[in-house]
Amino acid sequence: MEGLILRLSALDADAENALRVIGFFDRLITGQADLDSLVRHAAQLAECPAGVTGKGLFVRADAAGKIANTGRVPDAAARMELADGALVWLERGGNPLPLDAMVLERFGIAAAAALDHSRPPKPELGDPALVELVLSETAGSADRSRALQLLGIRPTAQVVVLAVRAELAELDRLVEELGGRPAGVRTADFGARHAVLLVAAVPEQLPPHGKALVGVGDNVPAMDAPQSWRAALCALRFAYPGDPVVRAADLGGFGLLAEKLTPAEIAGVRDVQLLDRLAGETDLLEILLAVATTESVRKAAAAVFRHHSTVAARLAHAESVLGFAVDTPAGRSRLHLALLLRRLRDA
Repeated sequence: MEGLILRLSALDADAENALRVIGFFDRLITGQADLDSLVRHAAQLAECPAGVTGKGLFVRADAAGKIANTGRVPDAAARMELADGALVWLERGGNPLPLDAMVLERFGIAAAAALDHSRPPKPELGDPALVELVLSETAGSADRSRALQLLGIRPTAQVVVLAVRAELAELDRLVEELGGRPAGVRTADFGARHAVLLVAAVPEQLPPHGKALVGVGDNVPAMDAPQSWRAALCALRFAYPGDPVVRAADLGGFGLLAEKLTPAEIAGVRDVQLLDRLAGETDLLEILLAVATTESVRKAAAAVFRHHSTVAARLAHAESVLGFAVDTPAGRSRLHLALLLRRLRDA
């Protein structure tokens, strides 16, 4: 569709080119483009940032089409008011182009149609369905904004999302610890994982709840909740009974391991394969983890409640299989990485 219209900066304000602009936006309206797609196309056509705000939402695209859901309308922007207080604008630097007024008018008409087509989720769907919509990567800005409002959350509010693997009773205890559903904690189920959406910071010390494993996402504006959910899922893959609550903000470069490596790729790492051979031997992986996360064999033995001579003997056997010393700084790092990779593969 974009190929049917020349660069706006090369067009004159004659009738033929005006009709081409009108046709450009008419095709977006006919195709019922969502608000994100409409704003992206408008910015790319105008070759400058463009946006829509109103009805509790904010959608802006830069000239390359990258979408943002927070910000403000620049004072110098050319703007057009729509019904119900909505507004469209173009952020043209310097003098306006001959067809800017036409683009802004047709952009406004198309935006009004997109806002009208974006029906709010039905309240009878219930909170879980609304939470799913808020966390969906594919939901449009208008639908996400309305879902948030039906949940009683301002689109500009700061939220954090948790990814939880737990029994329902353990999940309920966690929700109560976070303030409870009357206080605005919302949940949704995604198979064996549960999403917990809350408009509050997660306590620094979140007590364990049975066998529950928790990944804590980033604190973000509510319109960016899918980003927090994605980060929480990544953090959840690193959680295990010895470290049941993992925050995405604490992962640093380790987060890339979960994002970039597939289980099949991890399974091909020789150190992981050798750990699999040792996994059938009672408590040996627990001992190896203690060695990888402490400063000496004696401290590792104390952590697993074994005599240090017993641990030393078990380590000698493990080293014969792994092919490297595990009680040196380099060995501990290599062992820790292999244990992390194995956990990611199995998560």
